[in-house]
Amino acid sequence: MKLLKEMLADFGDILVSDITEEQGNIGIDALIYDTRAESLKDSIFVCIKGATFDSHDFAKEAVSKGAKVIVTERPLDIPDSAVEVQVTDTRKALALLSGAWFGNPSKELITIGLTGTKGKSTTCYMIRNILEAAGKKCGIIGTIGIVIGEKTYETHNTTPESYDIQRYMRQMADEGCDVLIMEVSSQGLKQSRVYGINFDYAVFTNLSKDHIGGAEHKDFEEYIYCKSLLFKQCKCAVLNIDDPHFSNMIKDCGARFEGFGLEDSLNGKDTQGFSVIEKAGDLTLTTNNGVMGITFKYSGHFPGVAALSIPGRFNVMNALCAITVASHFTTDTKLISDALSGTHVRGRLEPVKISDKCSLLIDYAHNAMALESVIKTLRDYSPKRLVVLFGCGGNRSKDRRYEMGEVSSKLADLTVVTSDNPRFEKPEDIIEDILTGVKRANGTYITIPDRRDAIRYVIENAKEGDCILLAGKGNEDYQEIEGVRYHMDEREIIADIMKEIGTVL
Repeated sequence: MKLLKEMLADFGDILVSDITEEQGNIGIDALIYDTRAESLKDSIFVCIKGATFDSHDFAKEAVSKGAKVIVTERPLDIPDSAVEVQVTDTRKALALLSGAWFGNPSKELITIGLTGTKGKSTTCYMIRNILEAAGKKCGIIGTIGIVIGEKTYETHNTTPESYDIQRYMRQMADEGCDVLIMEVSSQGLKQSRVYGINFDYAVFTNLSKDHIGGAEHKDFEEYIYCKSLLFKQCKCAVLNIDDPHFSNMIKDCGARFEGFGLEDSLNGKDTQGFSVIEKAGDLTLTTNNGVMGITFKYSGHFPGVAALSIPGRFNVMNALCAITVASHFTTDTKLISDALSGTHVRGRLEPVKISDKCSLLIDYAHNAMALESVIKTLRDYSPKRLVVLFGCGGNRSKDRRYEMGEVSSKLADLTVVTSDNPRFEKPEDIIEDILTGVKRANGTYITIPDRRDAIRYVIENAKEGDCILLAGKGNEDYQEIEGVRYHMDEREIIADIMKEIGTVL
């Protein structure tokens, strides 16, 4: 049990109500914001206005089910048996209440928050690998899930609701974690899910036009603004100064600044006020026994050399970002290099070995912009043939299907159109939409509706020097058909095929 006054202690200016001493001493046994909760007995219930439902309308029912305190943004007509606490923003209130409820675990952890359009997941794991090699136990909250030690928990949002963030941080602290590494999405910032956390390090990876429209952001300006909120609640801001939007992130930011970027693109950049600039140069693409990678030199906190076993110049930026943060924890360049070379993130240009003579990678790219970026990255390695296999999700925009089909047809040597998550559509109908885009260009293509059969085809027909990309599923281990998720892991499919057919080439 906690006292109401303890839970409201950090509310400051967001608290509108005057709380009497008697009210402040009310004992609370539960913090609840979900109207579907079975019991609200002796709880504090937080009213949240969502896109389709406003739980302020549930307040009377919450009291009838036993809630002692109702947190609201406007005066409500509720029974006298409950205390009404009015605030300026109930999402911020939920974040602060959640922190108080779980004992403010962020104060027991070194907190690292990453925001940006691309690269967050990969950079999180690069930082984690370096810090754990340096003896720090890390927890991760992000797109691929909640990771605490050897355990991974599924999450439906890159940045979960504030209650869940605080709950998982409490678990991390209790299980001996030293560091939290968190992907902080623009939606998470917009909805105040990390409100009240004073991050030790806030990281900006990059920014491009995404998540605009619908229930996300009304325009690019709002998207930029929401991203920048992270840097108003941090001690050290670590910024990609190759990205033209880095200066937007640090307006009205009182933190210490550190930057990172490629040596040949830093000329003319306004880096006044930055205490350290981490630089990368001498980039060299590598391919060893079918594994694509890249090596580079870096300098800033201290000089070193790193070699990645994942492809792409953008992964140098991810690694450089990780080095900048990790430099506050270790100066062991061999440790850093070894940790980076062993970093493979599930579903993010993830290499899967099928032969020494060709390459196969799995990536989450599921829109035209992401697919184009990945294909161009792989083109830099000059494969003899680039084979791209993908499908599109059902009950989603047809424009995405046209665009992905056209991009692959223009840039790949062979496009294999197959199924993804058809949901409540017929896979054949989705494939026809994709082919509309494919036929806008002149690329060679085939269609194989069953994804397992399609993967078997590209493996059995692989040629020396091929680069095969399985796009769209990434870290997913299921296929959704007619509302049911069936287990389907591309890694397992590949392993089964390799057992059946033996060596490739």
